[in-house]
Amino acid sequence: MTGMLQDKIAIVTGAGRGLGKAFAIAYAAEGARLLLPDIGLEGAERTAAEIRDAGGEAVAMYADIADESSTQAVADKATSLHGRADILLNNAGLTTEPGPWDSWTVETWDSFFAVNTRGTWLMCKAIAPLMKEQGRGKIINVASDSARLPASQFLLPYACSKVAIHEITQVLARALGPSGINVNSIAPGLTETEGTLTMAESGQMFAGTVELQCIKRREEPDDLVGTAVFLASDTSDFVTGQLLLVNGGAAFVY
Repeated sequence: MTGMLQDKIAIVTGAGRGLGKAFAIAYAAEGARLLLPDIGLEGAERTAAEIRDAGGEAVAMYADIADESSTQAVADKATSLHGRADILLNNAGLTTEPGPWDSWTVETWDSFFAVNTRGTWLMCKAIAPLMKEQGRGKIINVASDSARLPASQFLLPYACSKVAIHEITQVLARALGPSGINVNSIAPGLTETEGTLTMAESGQMFAGTVELQCIKRREEPDDLVGTAVFLASDTSDFVTGQLLLVNGGAAFVY
């Protein structure tokens, strides 16, 4: 690795598995020092241990990003450990088994927005003041390519909550730009993670997704880490408010 994030303090939410774990390990390999908040503390501790075993620095902590007191605790932990935060990668979120558009309960719909959308906003709200103090910072939100492509009716609440994340990104890019803080979104397509592989009909879902892609294979977590490192590094200092699609060139052709 090239040390693009050497000695940067990076917070990666939901790093216990899947994309979050891949992001955290990549950041550590580039020299970042990690704080890993996760509602699944055991998984986050495993990721942190793996990073430490490889010679990096990582601390796991419990956090429920849908709860404001919990996100503030993340900011307090970053302050007590390091006195600052340079990078926030908002990866934590809910996904679900597919279902028809009219099958979702109000409670399920609200849970997607509580975690995916409100949680992203609350983490930004908690960490941005630390970045303002130092006059710079990088916030990266994990959205979805459904922000640009029509989503399947079978993922409606998930897709809507993820589209809202990019609106947060665009608004905060303008609000925080004068403070030297860049805010961008990464938009994956359907990615092969522990969560997606356990879904019913996952094989059919991946087959349909690959058919829409220019690159004819399943997307994997490692396909996204280069973009995440770029957006966290000094090489992206003049990039903000953007949605970077990393989905193998998937497009609907009419």
